[in-house]
Amino acid sequence: MRLTRFTDVALRVLMRLTVTTDDEDPPTTREVAATMQVPYTHAAKVVARLQHLGLVDARRGRGGGLSLTTAGRAASVGALVRQLEGPGEVVECEGATPCPLRSACLLRSALRRAEEAFYASLDPLTVGDLVSSPTGPLLLGISSGRPASG
Repeated sequence: MRLTRFTDVALRVLMRLTVTTDDEDPPTTREVAATMQVPYTHAAKVVARLQHLGLVDARRGRGGGLSLTTAGRAASVGALVRQLEGPGEVVECEGATPCPLRSACLLRSALRRAEEAFYASLDPLTVGDLVSSPTGPLLLGISSGRPASG
């Protein structure tokens, strides 16, 4: 299974916002995009979706920026990935050229179970868990432009 680039960027944006400290100005979408080395337009779409999901608060103008909501801080990574990836099969059995094995195939159900096991392994994790050391200090270092200590 492979996550979409959208989900990857969303997780990185949330991780960056998780390490924002109270004594710094909230980062803008442009700053987060630069830190995470993703195109601004892609980051803006991700932020809009995360805001729609209630995970990120985005304020415009002077004193604006991005911040993680309480729901964003407590969100299950597994539930978030499920939501961002959307429904779908790991393999396409029906498509324009249906698989000749589809009526008696065991692979489809095995892959469905494997996909659920993948999500289940992410369910107990929160975004906060993803920024434990060494990730959190590294994020702080690259966000400030200074090397991370220690």
